[in-house]
Amino acid sequence: MTAPQKIPSLQRLLNRFHFSITLLAVAISGMTVFLAGMAALRGYAESNLELASQLGAYSVEPALVFNDPTAARDAIQPLTKLPGIANVEVVDANGRILANWKRPSRDLAPIITGLFFSRPVDTNIARNGAYVGRIRLWGDSSALGSYVRAGLIGGLLCLLITAIGTLLIARRFARSLTAHISSIAEVAHDVRLHRSFAKRVGPIPVEELNRLGKDINALLDELAGWHRSVEDEKAHLSRRALLDSLTGLSNRSAFDQHMAKLIADANASGQDFSLLYFDADRFKATNDQFGHAAGDALLKAIASRISSRLQSSDMAARLGGDEFVVVTGAGRGGSVGEALARALDSALSEPFSIGAGIDFIPSVSIGMSQFPRDGKTIAELLNVADLGMYRTKQAKAIAALR
Repeated sequence: MTAPQKIPSLQRLLNRFHFSITLLAVAISGMTVFLAGMAALRGYAESNLELASQLGAYSVEPALVFNDPTAARDAIQPLTKLPGIANVEVVDANGRILANWKRPSRDLAPIITGLFFSRPVDTNIARNGAYVGRIRLWGDSSALGSYVRAGLIGGLLCLLITAIGTLLIARRFARSLTAHISSIAEVAHDVRLHRSFAKRVGPIPVEELNRLGKDINALLDELAGWHRSVEDEKAHLSRRALLDSLTGLSNRSAFDQHMAKLIADANASGQDFSLLYFDADRFKATNDQFGHAAGDALLKAIASRISSRLQSSDMAARLGGDEFVVVTGAGRGGSVGEALARALDSALSEPFSIGAGIDFIPSVSIGMSQFPRDGKTIAELLNVADLGMYRTKQAKAIAALR
């Protein structure tokens, strides 16, 4: 399996770019300076060679006039002491070499010699307007080598200092730029991973990046508002999902969640609690006689009267139809549950108006179970309470027949 290719950072890319640009600029400037220096040095060398040639011409003029080779050799002797002269020739009017001299040492830099002294310097000598001969000088690198080396070393040092300074400035600029971009990326990263919608991009002293930061902040403001709306809607839906839409009591799902936690807490603490199961008597007959609106009003009245008798630790739920359940808080079992059942039976037997001037006297049957005496699971507790409710309903039916 091929390993994923590592993506270079922006600072690394900028450093590479700046290094390439700096290297190119230094190379071009160095080459320009070198060529300009070489051209100036060549002109200087040629000028010196011409001056030496003119000096030699004055010295060898008498020797050419009298055609004296010894005098000619003595006349060019001072030229042999000058650095940078490789060869000297004195030629008479007939083209015969009267005297010549060649430097005995080997040329140490023939390339420089070929570059600066590609041809000899000739100076014609005349006496009273008549041509009597000429002197020819060839130059070499003996006088220029040290200058060229010193120039190259100095130029390279200057270029190196320039390159280092340019790179340092470029790296500092790259770090500053990437730091601002990193601050924007950090905000985006926190928002994506941690939903940190409160984070904002600070002011950036670069116009384009500052404008980008402001746009991101405006977008985050919109996202924060949208996120709050979604969370509020989610909380609202969660509450509705756990509430009975008609009575406002908890529904079967909320009852199951509450019972699971209550049983776990009661098992851990060793406390008991009571479960009361309600069923409205003659609910179908009420719907048939007075209509479904009256049936709904009856269920709402039952829920309201149940809620008014409970403590904060108790919980009431509508399981469906006309079935209700009340669960006391931990530690409120036994006689407390029985007392609550009597209070709720009394409250639910009081008449209420169903509209059109009609008063209705409700009636409910209540069954009770206690944890852990009657069961340790939701199903066991509901089954015992349901059986108790049916016994109560049957007892009422028998009493009505008598």
